[in-house]
Amino acid sequence: MKKRLEVEFIGNVQMVGFRYTAQYIARRYPVVGYAKNLSNGNVEVAVEGEESVLKDFINDVRDSMARYIDREQVAWMEPQGQFKDFRIRG
Repeated sequence: MKKRLEVEFIGNVQMVGFRYTAQYIARRYPVVGYAKNLSNGNVEVAVEGEESVLKDFINDVRDSMARYIDREQVAWMEPQGQFKDFRIRG
């Protein structure tokens, strides 16, 4: 079943290549969405695809960037279908 996953990664997650790593990992999965820096110093990743694929994708992001992540806020929701690919935003 298609879902939307939004994760706010909290920690020393800006200026460490977090968004680019997420985009690189996204190329290996059939997912669409974005990664962006937030004004509070965190990074938001919003992604849509099959639920099992989203779990694998986000686990790869976590594993790759674990040393920078202190904690995260996760929200699952219905997909909005607004993305065509995975991009880096602001």
